[in-house]
Amino acid sequence: MAVAELSPSFTWTTNRLQSSQLSISSTRFSHYSRRTFRPLPGTRNARISCSIAPTQVQAPIAVQAEEPKGKNDCFGVFCLTYDLRAEEETKTKSWKKLINVAVSGAAGMISNHLLFKIASGEVFGPDQPVTLKLLGSERSFQALEGVAMELEDSLFPLLREVSIGINPYEVFQDAEWALLIGAKPRGPGMERADLLDINGKIFAEQGNALNAVASRNVKVVVVGNPCNTNALICLKNAPNIPAKNFHALTRLDENRAKCQLALKASVFYDQVSNVTIWGNHSTTQVPDFLNARINRLPVKKVIKDHKWLQEEFTEKVQKRGGVLIKKWGRSSAASTAVSIADAIKSLVTPTPEGDWFSSGVYTNGNPYGIAEDIVFSMPCRSKGDGDYELVKDVIFNDYLHKRITKTEAELLAEKRCVAHLIGEGIGVCDLPEDTMLPGEM
Repeated sequence: MAVAELSPSFTWTTNRLQSSQLSISSTRFSHYSRRTFRPLPGTRNARISCSIAPTQVQAPIAVQAEEPKGKNDCFGVFCLTYDLRAEEETKTKSWKKLINVAVSGAAGMISNHLLFKIASGEVFGPDQPVTLKLLGSERSFQALEGVAMELEDSLFPLLREVSIGINPYEVFQDAEWALLIGAKPRGPGMERADLLDINGKIFAEQGNALNAVASRNVKVVVVGNPCNTNALICLKNAPNIPAKNFHALTRLDENRAKCQLALKASVFYDQVSNVTIWGNHSTTQVPDFLNARINRLPVKKVIKDHKWLQEEFTEKVQKRGGVLIKKWGRSSAASTAVSIADAIKSLVTPTPEGDWFSSGVYTNGNPYGIAEDIVFSMPCRSKGDGDYELVKDVIFNDYLHKRITKTEAELLAEKRCVAHLIGEGIGVCDLPEDTMLPGEM
């Protein structure tokens, strides 16, 4: 994943849909320029900003005159102005209202797969126009420009606006969905506690930015690891946004669990349902076969090898990413992107009757007796309105309860480790063991 660097120095924006006209231009200024412009609300130390009226793009207002280094970059249709009124009478008349989708780590491999799914309509629907607001770092800015060019070359009708930048206070402006992918990957010799502190600071800053400038009902999906505790840090730093709106991605774990159950039962994976990942996105996670179903039957009635279920199944799910890297030499960026798309679709489309999906969500008020004030993966259902409710009709046994207690204890320990980032005093790390999933080093 890309490292999220939060010190801003410039922003590049291209706008495609403004009322009934499309008026676009893009300007890239060197971050070494001394030119100063009028800042946008919430901008921190930004050297460049653009004020965009409903039907036009205005040039920045210079306070100090000096020629910027480099030339203006303009990408094809983003440079054109044309009238969309005729189009609005036909194709776009049935479209929904434009939504703003912010993505951090937008120059990384996961985003490289995900952004094109979003722009094509695969994620939010074939009648949902989108604005993509892409956050990167100074180091990745040229790559962000390349991403914008590829999106343009793909000619997606639903993609109406693209903006790129390195300042979350600008990129997250009015965001209705925030997909927080960018994070520092764990390197050789790095302890989980170190990663919690390094990435925790990134997500604290992004939580502050969301709190300041995003939509009050923004839905946030945290992908950067350790994603459960990063989501907790983010929501604690965004007190004006409902805590229920924050999700930690455990959908890839659910998808992997479904795949393993399908392989063992010799069925296609669309016959596997009601799979839950409980707890943390780590080796303490609990893939739940007790409540899962195959062809609407309890898994234990279809898979008679109960020893495999209790001993091998969980290990196969946990180690899948590591096995993939050994086989291919790359991380699971594509399947991660698919799982993010699945997670979003589960929130914007009604859950099939009797089924559910997994997501790491805030535990306050949960019906399972799990400790409150942490982000814990649990079974959810949605009416398709972006909201969800926790599933109540699940069963537990001693085997499941014991493992849920272990992953709960780990998340409580991680919370103590980042206490300084969530306003709860001094962080004290007493993590019992290294539980990073293989393939995420």
